Amino acid sequence: MSRAEIIEKTLNALNKLPETMGEEVADFADFMVKKTEDQNLQSGIQHVVENSDAFAFLYDEEDLYTLDDLKEKY
Repeated sequence: MSRAEIIEKTLNALNKLPETMGEEVADFADFMVKKTEDQNLQSGIQHVVENSDAFAFLYDEEDLYTLDDLKEKY
């Protein structure tokens, strides 16, 4: 089903609903838009962090402690 067909089907269904139920559908659509925007923002931030060299110095740092340094092992 194409986007235009989905929109037309949804509008036809909305026209058959009482006004209060139409408001619920609008609220749900707003929720879905916000959720999508949040996911896009989060994935964008994740991409920036993954490709950042801000913590690259940690890869060159030698290990200060080993398992032999543990006093208790669980």
